Amino acid sequence: MWAYILKRLLMMIPILFGLSVIVFAMMALIPGDPATAILGSYATPENVARLNRQLGLDQSLPRQYLTWLGNLLQGDMGRSYSLNRPVAEEVFGRFGATLILAGASLILASIFGLVGGIAAAVRQFGWTDRIVTFLVLIGISTPSFWLGLLFIMLFAVQLQWLPASGMYAIYGGGGPLDLVRHLAMPAVTLAIVATAVIARLTRTSMLEVLRQDYIRTARAKGVSERGVIYRHAFKAALVAVIPVIGIQAGFVLGGAVYIETVFQWPGIGRMLVQAISTRDLLLVQGGVLVVAASYVVFNLLADVAQTIVDPRLR
Repeated sequence: MWAYILKRLLMMIPILFGLSVIVFAMMALIPGDPATAILGSYATPENVARLNRQLGLDQSLPRQYLTWLGNLLQGDMGRSYSLNRPVAEEVFGRFGATLILAGASLILASIFGLVGGIAAAVRQFGWTDRIVTFLVLIGISTPSFWLGLLFIMLFAVQLQWLPASGMYAIYGGGGPLDLVRHLAMPAVTLAIVATAVIARLTRTSMLEVLRQDYIRTARAKGVSERGVIYRHAFKAALVAVIPVIGIQAGFVLGGAVYIETVFQWPGIGRMLVQAISTRDLLLVQGGVLVVAASYVVFNLLADVAQTIVDPRLR
């Protein structure tokens, strides 16, 4: 087990390296330059040239990348052009908010996805199955950012039940209840697509397991239907669902970019949107690398959980 975990961690190195190259190349293709964005109305040719020399942007792109990579290997992500503060401080300062949003969304998606998939499989071709299938289709087809805007119009503007933006109330508070009220809409919005995917796969896996011979044998021995479903069928179906939950964790982190922008959530996704608009290369690379590393870690945890659930993998 430990050898497998170490192997997966070592595989992160080429993945993150290739990702950093891709992000750096894409940022280099964006028109404009950070110096012009930073100086604004003071962006004369002389001031732009002077600032580019100070930031090291007058060097060739390969040299800029190698300089950044060398600093990264020493634990230094660089300094943000637009914010004038260390990239690591800004990224990890915002990453906690993103983890709260993504974690809440993944928990909601896992619970409702598993319950919906089991209910649809147990009552195949019934009304429950039809309703769950319909909701899954709607959930997969609906853009999250558009659904978030609808939620804001309904629950924040019309009904005034929930706050429309932010993580805490601007006039004070800041307790757990305040966080939950601000978290409700963005978490549900972000969880809908993942819930639909998990429910669909859970239904398919449960139907496959329920047709196995040992399920018929358990029923013939007099095991209750609840015991057959939850003690035998669900445990076997969960082996195929766990990796998908790990993959959905990555999609939830990626989808946080849109949701954090819609709900003004102070996380890493909103930070990346602002950094891209100002061509803050170091801030974008630092944020993307942290999100990518988290995605790999989530998949590793899912693989470990799958090994624990299924003794055959051990």
